[in-house]
Amino acid sequence: ENVGVLLPTSIGAVAVFFGLQASNRVPAMLNYSTGLKNLESACATACVNTILTSHRFVALARLQETVEALSQSRRVIYLEDLKAELGRRDKLFGLFARFLPGLCYRLLAGRPDPDEAGVILFTSGSEGVPKGVVLSHTNIQANRFQLSARIDFNATDILFNALPIFHSFGLTGGLLLPLLSGIKTFLYPSPLHYRIVPELAYETNATIMFGTDTFLSGYARKAHPYDFYSIRYIFAGAERVRAETRQIYSEKFGIRLLEGYGATETAPVLTANTPMQYKPGTVGRMLPGIDHRLAPVPGIERGGRLEVSGPNIMLGYLLHDRPGVLQPPADGWYDTGDIVDIDAEGFVTIIGRAKRFAKIAGEMVSLTAVENMIDAAWPDNSHAVVGAPDPRKGEQLLLVTDYKQADRRILSEYAQAHGIPELMVPRHIIVVDKIPLLGTGKTDYAAVQTIVNDKLNK
Repeated sequence: ENVGVLLPTSIGAVAVFFGLQASNRVPAMLNYSTGLKNLESACATACVNTILTSHRFVALARLQETVEALSQSRRVIYLEDLKAELGRRDKLFGLFARFLPGLCYRLLAGRPDPDEAGVILFTSGSEGVPKGVVLSHTNIQANRFQLSARIDFNATDILFNALPIFHSFGLTGGLLLPLLSGIKTFLYPSPLHYRIVPELAYETNATIMFGTDTFLSGYARKAHPYDFYSIRYIFAGAERVRAETRQIYSEKFGIRLLEGYGATETAPVLTANTPMQYKPGTVGRMLPGIDHRLAPVPGIERGGRLEVSGPNIMLGYLLHDRPGVLQPPADGWYDTGDIVDIDAEGFVTIIGRAKRFAKIAGEMVSLTAVENMIDAAWPDNSHAVVGAPDPRKGEQLLLVTDYKQADRRILSEYAQAHGIPELMVPRHIIVVDKIPLLGTGKTDYAAVQTIVNDKLNK
């Protein structure tokens, strides 16, 4: 049975996660930041009929209407109500299980196959409808050991995790890796508290942190230079790390951000920079046990489309048009959809998403590269670039930005001064109050595209 988990990063969520495992159920980690439509889609895709949540969380996150709507078609169980139902017999069994966990686990769950589903996560839906990603126990454990083979950590470390555990980076890297390795872990329910997170990192004497560029740049603006005094490593992933973020951590805190790369489908980490193997501007080398190949892409001269295989590759997808039907990757190879280049030393550079390219006047233009240029020109603001049809050149670029003084002429002059082709300068600029973000900190390109479509249709 797949059971929905609608909880923040917290001790309660950890208890629920392992409680479901102990009763031979599969946790489906629901992304509460995506709205009712995507939540209903996720539940339908994974055949989730029961959702576990908390009165307190629902109230604090202002999800009352969302949960009420979900409860119309699914059973919603609140942990506070469940706790009140626990009797003396349940508590005695819990005490007994503390001393004989293996025996009690077998009584409850039997002997589950490690290659069966261990968790269901959902893709961010940044470019479409979220898909269910089914990871086995073996997938997660493999990635844990792949990471531990490259990262020097031990029982004296303290890991601080504010990333949501409905995201693979927050679940595997921020929770399961340290917990199953005997590392003390401090959980905090929101990565958006930019002033509080650095203070807690200081108070907990944290030595390891995980974050995305969006969250890390937010912490850097609010943190005191001494807040990260005890930090040994900060691992950044889920989105591209900007040069400005890397620079401020180096200059203000004396910390070198270690950028990695992966996908929900790979449990999630594929590559990582480490203190011993580091090259700025790259996402590091492939972790051990992962095979890879680059498929040629027409119009792309450098690199190719990355395909990977290994013990950490998902069991398969659950898709909204075929609920509950597992669709494994062909021949065990997962197509990441990313265009990458791998140098002679094995360091991987992300060129862009295959979908994040536009063909303008016959030339393939990376939307990620355009965003990099705009970030360099206006580093203190957020920007997103998307493509749209153009009757003359095939496609055109449109910039959505929160920079109020954005001007195409300034961008054109910047591009010319830095030897960047005029093709990479967006044709139109749309100024907004805030760039739409997903709960993981990634740009919500589906929402950005909606903004662009509304503007073009006026």
